[in-house]
Amino acid sequence: MGQQSLYERLGGYDGITGFVNNLLPRLQSDSLLGRFWQNRGTDGIEREKQLLIDYLCTNAGGPVYYTGRNMKLCHVGMKITEDDWATFFKHAGDTMQALKVPQQECDDVVAFVSSLKDDIVEV
Repeated sequence: MGQQSLYERLGGYDGITGFVNNLLPRLQSDSLLGRFWQNRGTDGIEREKQLLIDYLCTNAGGPVYYTGRNMKLCHVGMKITEDDWATFFKHAGDTMQALKVPQQECDDVVAFVSSLKDDIVEV
């Protein structure tokens, strides 16, 4: 029997949804990052949340089909900075700690998200 996928080790769809549901309010209420959700309607925010869940599930090896755009296209023009990136990672770490995500899975998530940096950070 092979090793479980990261999707399975994170608790599948429900586990990843729990992660997103814990993380997004942290990001939205942050004094630095909150600007990315200002003047957004509830429907747009909910759609974005579902796309994030689908993206994470797909990239963690789950049986979910992601229909959104690639990360570079999604983030171009947002002027995301190194400080934004570092602040995001702090909140992601706090979320993983709050949800008691095991160290190996934390490391795997950090490695995956880190691989996206060049497509997200612009300035």
